[in-house]
Amino acid sequence: MEQVNEMLRSELSNAIAIESPMPNALITIKKIKCSPDLKSATIFISVLPDNVSGSALKNLRKSGKTFSKLLKNRIHLKYIPKFNWRLDTSEKYVEEIEQAIKEL
Repeated sequence: MEQVNEMLRSELSNAIAIESPMPNALITIKKIKCSPDLKSATIFISVLPDNVSGSALKNLRKSGKTFSKLLKNRIHLKYIPKFNWRLDTSEKYVEEIEQAIKEL
């Protein structure tokens, strides 16, 4: 399953670079978790600058079918999963913890 996740991450990163819905933002795929039946995948992204993350997420959700079509031509899987886009907030959480530790 890890190989499928990595292959999807690589190909989807390339697709986002080509068909970027937000040319003024840097969108990075941090992690992909596919369901065991490969019918859905949760994609965790980070967006820079932070103030456009909401609109980037909205645009990625709108472009999901376009990315599915691109991936269908590039990879050979029984199913191309349905994408569930999520913001990866782990970095922000780590920063908050580090800041709290520094204040101690």
